[in-house]
Amino acid sequence: MFKQETLSNGIQLITAHRADTQAVTVLVLVKVGSRYEPVELNGVSHFIEHLLFKGTAKRPSSQHLSRLLDGIGAEYNAFTGKDHTGYYVKAAAEHLTLALDVLSDMFFNSLFDPKEMDKERGVIVEEINMYSDNPLMLIGDIFETAIYEGHPLGRKISGPKEVIQKVSREKLVKFYKDYYYRNQIIVGVAGNFNQSAVKQIVAGYFSNKQVKQAKRPFARFSSKQKSPRINLHYKDTEQVQLALGFPSFKNTDPRAYALSLLAIILGGNMSSRLFTEIREKRGLAYFVKAGSESYEDTGSLIVQAGLELNSVPKAITTILAELKKVKTTGVTSAELARAKEFLKGKFVLQLEDSANLIGWIAEQQLLTGKISTPEQKLKKIMAVTLADVKNVAGQVLDFSKTNLALIGPFKDRDNFLKLL
Repeated sequence: MFKQETLSNGIQLITAHRADTQAVTVLVLVKVGSRYEPVELNGVSHFIEHLLFKGTAKRPSSQHLSRLLDGIGAEYNAFTGKDHTGYYVKAAAEHLTLALDVLSDMFFNSLFDPKEMDKERGVIVEEINMYSDNPLMLIGDIFETAIYEGHPLGRKISGPKEVIQKVSREKLVKFYKDYYYRNQIIVGVAGNFNQSAVKQIVAGYFSNKQVKQAKRPFARFSSKQKSPRINLHYKDTEQVQLALGFPSFKNTDPRAYALSLLAIILGGNMSSRLFTEIREKRGLAYFVKAGSESYEDTGSLIVQAGLELNSVPKAITTILAELKKVKTTGVTSAELARAKEFLKGKFVLQLEDSANLIGWIAEQQLLTGKISTPEQKLKKIMAVTLADVKNVAGQVLDFSKTNLALIGPFKDRDNFLKLL
């Protein structure tokens, strides 16, 4: 399904050939994100992501880049996370070399023009404002500030406005060189391409720069939480956003499979326990869902809901009651079987797309150092037992480590502490 190779300068190449498509996706990943940043540079990884689209020596403006890619009908974008950053181009297979040319040029030859940098400060500040004004987007940040209290994982990927407005070009470029030239980099290609020639083609664009493949450290997280935490973000809204969750497992922990199935049973779809109890039976929420998130050293199980103001206390007590029930009695064999088939179906559909496919493969290698095939992943999912799910529920649902985040017209934490 995939092939791993290494270019002469140490950059890893992962390819996944598919003959049943006329498209190709090129993805470049670098192992850096907001958790690698000192507090005074929080947001610089995301800032760099923006600036790589602002021109190179060969293509001196964002218009040169966008017109070129728009001219072939390509899909292209980038993303910054807490632990990695990615850039991709998806286009017709005949444009593979153009996609590689553009991405390598952006990645290695961006100008970081001071005038463009100053203009982009305003763009990013408005992006921060957009997220701040949208409670549904913001609630995840509010929750992670609580569960990762005092740690870089608890900071926003975008950083505070003050850093974006003041960070110097010198510091930004130094950070870029420290990580884009001295950390793990993966180039991924998925879709329809010449399998015998692809390494040579990629090397022509990505081997011409010397990079040092050295792992740069980040601060590890270990939960020291001993009592419930509440993080209130005051906002006069019609709908309250709620996130309630617990510390869980790192991304290589074998218990993560049982946890993902538990999350589906609790709130992964419209037939889940929380959706049925909170929305269908009681009408307390427009939406309610559960999911899990993981990093290299930690993770979380989180329940989210959008609630009418007066429904918040009842919703919290109902959510907690359902969590206590699953911790005490576990789940049924029918629920587990449905969750497995649901996860399998979503997984199969996800990997139909070349961009999703190479993202799934390359991120495994970047963040865990090992790639499992879809068959191997599904085998582990299907092997999860009722006892596995009950054990995981017992380990994760430690109510002394409850974290509650709310966006709404609230100032008094004490009332919510009593509910917890």
